[in-house]
Amino acid sequence: MPYSTLPAAGVTPADTEPLARRTSLRLSATLLLAGQLLYIAITQFHTGGDANDHHAVFAAYADSGMWTLVHLGQFAGMAILLAGLFALLFALDVRSRTARWAGRFGAASAAATLALYGVLQAVDGVALKQAVNAWASAPAPEKAARFASAEAVRWLEWGVRSYQNFALGLAVLLFAVAAARTAWIPRPVVHLMGLSGLSYLVQGWVVGSGGFSSTESIAIVLAFVLDVAWMSWLVAVAWRIRVPAAASPGR
Repeated sequence: MPYSTLPAAGVTPADTEPLARRTSLRLSATLLLAGQLLYIAITQFHTGGDANDHHAVFAAYADSGMWTLVHLGQFAGMAILLAGLFALLFALDVRSRTARWAGRFGAASAAATLALYGVLQAVDGVALKQAVNAWASAPAPEKAARFASAEAVRWLEWGVRSYQNFALGLAVLLFAVAAARTAWIPRPVVHLMGLSGLSYLVQGWVVGSGGFSSTESIAIVLAFVLDVAWMSWLVAVAWRIRVPAAASPGR
């Protein structure tokens, strides 16, 4: 007697997926959300102030006792988030050529993002801290030169941050394209991913053209909200998926 592999009536494609894809999706969704939440939590401990008022903010940075720990935590959060994007590649529908290539290029962009973020944290978390410490402790005749050095490091940070945001935005957009080619990821998740990717591109443009401004801060908060929304939804989808029975009797 023939057997049917079709899902039961009322069961959506997201409800029944092969075990390997379900495992990959659960791993991806969990890493994405955990990395984003860790990054947001750690960032709350970052020394604040008007980031473009260099005299005031450099003095605050020099007084910070948690600088190195905060930047290590941010790097860990970003690395976990990007690992989630890599895992998402294996959960997507590789039977679609568009999804396959979008996912591959998205993974390449995610790798570039991690490399750029490592450089960013070396510049911000190490070089800038040493530069502002040297400026704060320098004798009066040397302060102008030390301040100029710290500003040069800051401008280098702008450049690396800008391109890191461009790479991350491109990675998220490409994964959104890949996810759009699957039947089991809800369309609102795809739309939120796309908006998140665009918000990172906006951050890259704003930082590259004017530094850390209020406009960039708004874009950062928007990206956080969008990321938590689509990642949480993806977690819910991933843990709802069931492995279908190997076969069910047909009629």
